[in-house]
Amino acid sequence: MKKIFISVLLLFAFVFTAFAQHDHEYAPLKKKKISYKDWTYKSVLTDKEMNLREYTKDKKLVMVFYFAPWCHSSNYQIPLTQKLHEKYKDKGLGIVGVSLYASADRVKNTLKFYKTTFPVVAESLSSKERQKTLHHKYRTVTGDNRKWGTPYNVFLVPNELEKEGDVLTEKTIVVNGEIREKEAEKYIRKKLGLNN
Repeated sequence: MKKIFISVLLLFAFVFTAFAQHDHEYAPLKKKKISYKDWTYKSVLTDKEMNLREYTKDKKLVMVFYFAPWCHSSNYQIPLTQKLHEKYKDKGLGIVGVSLYASADRVKNTLKFYKTTFPVVAESLSSKERQKTLHHKYRTVTGDNRKWGTPYNVFLVPNELEKEGDVLTEKTIVVNGEIREKEAEKYIRKKLGLNN
C-alpha cells in the first residue's frame, strides 16, 4: 500500500510539474528589425499622458513590458519585472509596463495585487482591439505567432535612439515571451555598465 501511495504521489508531482512548465512562455533575448515607434499613452493609475521618448532621456536602458492582466505568463513575469525595477532603477534602468486587452480596473487590481511601482500605461482596453494595436504589429514582425502575444518585451538603449521623428529605432533587442531572469539580468548589467 505504501508503494502505491508513493507511486501516485510521484505521478501527481510529475504531472503537476509538467503542466506548470507549459504555462510559462520563456523566450530568449534576440536582436530584431522592428521599426519601433515613439508613443504617448495614458497612465493607468494617474490618467496622465506619458511619452516614451521623454521617459528614456535620463536612462541608460529602458525595458518596455507588454502584458495582459488575465494572462498567466504575464502574471508570472510581473514579480520579476518589479524585482528588476527595484534593483536597477537607481542605476539607470527604466521599466514601463504597457497593458493590453483589459479594462483599467482590471489592470489596477493586478498592479495592486503585485505591488508594482514601475509606471504602467494602457495601449488598449479591450480584447476586440487585438489586431489593431502596435503591440500586435511589432510581435508579428519579430516572429511572435502567439494569439495574444503577452508578455512581450522590448529593450531600448536611449543613447542609440533616433533623436527625432516617429521611429525610435529600426532594430533592437526583443523577447517574444517571458524573460529569463539570469539572461535578462546579465544583459541589463552589461548595458548599465555594472560589473558582472
